[in-house]
Amino acid sequence: GIVGGMMTSGHVNPILGYTSPTTIYHEVVQLLEEGYENEERIKTRNGWEVRVNIEEAKLLLMDFLIDNGVEVYLHTPVVDVVKKDDRLVGLIVGTQQGPSLIRSKVFVDATGDGFVAAQAGAPFVQGRKQDGLCQPVSIEFTLEGVDETQAITCFGGSDPVKLPNGKSYSEFCKEAHDRGELPQNVSIVRLHRTYFKGERHVNATQVNNVNPLIATEVALADMAARKQIPQIVEFLKRNIPGYEQCRVKSSASTLGVRETRRIMGHYVLSDEDVEKGSRFEDVVVHKAWFLIDIHNPSGGGQAEGRSKIAEPYDIPLRCLIPQNVEGLLLAGRCISGTHRAHASYRVMGIALAVGQAAGLAAALCAEKEVLPSRLDYRDLQKELQACGVELFEK
Repeated sequence: GIVGGMMTSGHVNPILGYTSPTTIYHEVVQLLEEGYENEERIKTRNGWEVRVNIEEAKLLLMDFLIDNGVEVYLHTPVVDVVKKDDRLVGLIVGTQQGPSLIRSKVFVDATGDGFVAAQAGAPFVQGRKQDGLCQPVSIEFTLEGVDETQAITCFGGSDPVKLPNGKSYSEFCKEAHDRGELPQNVSIVRLHRTYFKGERHVNATQVNNVNPLIATEVALADMAARKQIPQIVEFLKRNIPGYEQCRVKSSASTLGVRETRRIMGHYVLSDEDVEKGSRFEDVVVHKAWFLIDIHNPSGGGQAEGRSKIAEPYDIPLRCLIPQNVEGLLLAGRCISGTHRAHASYRVMGIALAVGQAAGLAAALCAEKEVLPSRLDYRDLQKELQACGVELFEK
């Protein structure tokens, strides 16, 4: 019932991930930063943290959609699809009056889980190759009552921040986990500043071995993650200077799911593409940039010990077009890629740019009455460039 996806209902803050200048990502960031221009962005080893006033974002993003002519449906989840031969022609959505049919010439699957594409028969893979395990799930929350004169911040386990006694904060968290002072698999407590003094946004809860496509597992994971919050808060109050009087201000209304289906498209973005910064003739997102950030599916911390820096890479249109289904495009974390590539492009900053490309491609297909698989990528590139999007090296 809230626009903004994981940013709002999932309490995910800050926005991470970057692209070439002037995509819709930059437009949204400018909108959300209005009134906070004097607040300095926080530098990380992979760019900057873009903070969000989550409550303001709920309304700002709604108005942004309405002002741009979007007809918004809330509380209408997709429950099934309608196909004619291999083409998607309609969606069945659930409403309080019963199932309802929505028809369109072209659809974009921005469900995160690739639900529409999977229901329509597109092939997909899930989790890492060796055992199918997905990245762990979390509930994020915000603290208030933090003493800014003493309190630290921490981007992640590789952040070199130290406690006042000179000890590494990340090492201290790891030792506390090993002693049982932190919940199972919670070996780092990430602490991000918000726009407001005395607050920290916390990314720490972690539940492993969850298949987020199974409703019963999601319910149990949600409850388990919420039960971890008091123990994490108590750890901070007892051990970390500046957090002695902290308390929970708010928490996510939905479980934070990092990984489920990756729909197989006409191209699969590879590990090498992300690591070496590949370029593509049919590029629709240029210079996507974020860490290869794999939260450990079978333990705490990072699966590879330390998140690896990626080179700015392109995402081609072919990754947005699913195999075996016509009339459909992909957006967000369900686009076509490997487990490790997905660990970079899954974040909000990159997902926004992918969504812009998918939405514009869908509009072009409808206007020209062509299927996404037949769309000339050069036409899409021209439209993106007309919107100011940079796609090629200058």
